[in-house]
Amino acid sequence: MYRRRFVACLAFAIIPMVVSAVSLEAAEPTTVRLNRSVSPPEWALLERQLLATNTAACREFFARYFDERGYLLCVERWGGDDGPDDAIENCNDWPILHALGADDAVLRMYKTAWEGHLRQYTLAKTVEVPFARDGMYYKEFPVTFDWVHNGEGLTVFNLQGLSDPNNIRFGHRVRRFAGFYLNEDPGAPNYDPKHRIIRSLFNGSRGPLMRKATGLDWAGDPIEIANRFSLGHGERSYQEMVDHFKDYNDIVGDHPQNLLATSLALNAYLLTGQAKYHDWLLEYVDAWKQRTIDNKGIIPTNIGLDGTIGGATDGKWYGGVYGWNFSVVVPQTGALAHRNTHYLGHVGFTNAYLLTGNDEYLDVWRQQIKRINAQSKVVDGKRLTPRMYGDKGWYNFTPSPYTSGGLETWYHSMKDSDRSLFPGNGWVAFLDGKNPGYPASALRGDLERVRNRVAGSRADTTTPDTRLADDPMRYNPASVSSLIQLMLGGLHPGHRGQVLHARVRYFDPVARRAGVPEGVAALVESLDDTSVTLTLVNTDQLNSRVVVIQAGGYAEHQFTGLKQGDTSTPLDADSLQVRLAPGAGGRLRLTMKRYTNRPSMRFPWDRD
Repeated sequence: MYRRRFVACLAFAIIPMVVSAVSLEAAEPTTVRLNRSVSPPEWALLERQLLATNTAACREFFARYFDERGYLLCVERWGGDDGPDDAIENCNDWPILHALGADDAVLRMYKTAWEGHLRQYTLAKTVEVPFARDGMYYKEFPVTFDWVHNGEGLTVFNLQGLSDPNNIRFGHRVRRFAGFYLNEDPGAPNYDPKHRIIRSLFNGSRGPLMRKATGLDWAGDPIEIANRFSLGHGERSYQEMVDHFKDYNDIVGDHPQNLLATSLALNAYLLTGQAKYHDWLLEYVDAWKQRTIDNKGIIPTNIGLDGTIGGATDGKWYGGVYGWNFSVVVPQTGALAHRNTHYLGHVGFTNAYLLTGNDEYLDVWRQQIKRINAQSKVVDGKRLTPRMYGDKGWYNFTPSPYTSGGLETWYHSMKDSDRSLFPGNGWVAFLDGKNPGYPASALRGDLERVRNRVAGSRADTTTPDTRLADDPMRYNPASVSSLIQLMLGGLHPGHRGQVLHARVRYFDPVARRAGVPEGVAALVESLDDTSVTLTLVNTDQLNSRVVVIQAGGYAEHQFTGLKQGDTSTPLDADSLQVRLAPGAGGRLRLTMKRYTNRPSMRFPWDRD
């Protein structure tokens, strides 16, 4: 049963973390008053500096590469090398940056870019690629393409709800985009409800492409390359662009990367609460869960139009474009490249877990990791683990274990037994109390990244007619990885259109917006299955601040208690409000029940 409650007034003048220095004043059950300030720690000052520096860098980037309409200043093209998805990817991580607390200018800029690129690539048309001759976008969505690219192009949009869920255009699009996969648009019959498949690797607003794909479909129209463009895959001519995709043919049938489409249904459910989105998502993920179980614990990479494993690839569960056996020759070098994208399917299982908290969705990937690692072998004293599977069995053995999805599985389950699924890292060590210098080093690393990106942009000599849509991406300054970990206790969602998974989020009830108020910094210090420990600091020495802490990225969790020093206070709320005196700071341990509420992108004061 989903639960919802918001504690509207839990006031704190928070003091340092020394318990002996805490003095509690008698107050109402939900009110704790503490009266000592704290000198802002290094991590808090670095967080505030990183938010401000990101904002300034994004302003400069936007002024350089976009015009006042939000059009990207580049040569518009269709294709897997460079296309509409790349245009808006230049604003990747800007929605999260704003939702963390960056200036409202960041929100305005990425919304302008989103609107501009929709118009720009609706007007942009192909000459030779058949399905984009009337526009690369139709109904503000890619006409038909694979979810490697569809997901990339939806990264910004799918996170807009973190800051702007009540935007009318956003709401219309959320419903429309999800509807393309619920068969609500007769012109886009992407989904077969009988066999519970998305019918092709190519799908979108004009429906699935039900034939073999060609190099032209992937590469786009002919274009001049020499002395004009520098392509991301290293192609030196248009012919090499086509040759790059010459084996990208077998697209009919379902593929795990289509599970990225579940983020559209999830967003629609987060916004509307309508059961049809919830039900479709679980129906589709459940089908993939069963296929993986039926395939001896390894997710297959082709499901035929009749719903059978390998049904469109001569019965080979590992077949198809981007399948387990998809190894192709790089035309300009002759080297063999292994391009297996089964791992993108993991997103669908974590989306289902967000809705249900059902460990069966995590166990699918948990068991796959164990089964693949069981295929390892020792060669010359080194243990090697495969990444590919073909007619002769497992191949492409590498010296590291298979860990795809391992960190995410542990993060969601919080089971000690899942720690073996991924290698250790600095953030997890910090959460374990073993790496106290991590916050400062991670924040300084992101500050350095911003500086280097800005320096690269300032040295960039391309002009709009020698610039492809993906060229400026290398200079996109938005750097939020450390902030997501440290402020939210969350995982970076990547750039495939995923939602945000976080233990907490923050809101400014005075400015009525997402993110921490000006001057406030937050540090999640530890996580376990039933609690989160975090420190809040008001670096503003002159003004008090009020911040709302939400349980989960979308209020999917429920706070059950608060411990401050030796004092414990029971709670029953998905959000609580904290008042910080000038220069105050302190540690809160919040107990919680995870994945017990219906998740929602609505702000705390807008929820029932």
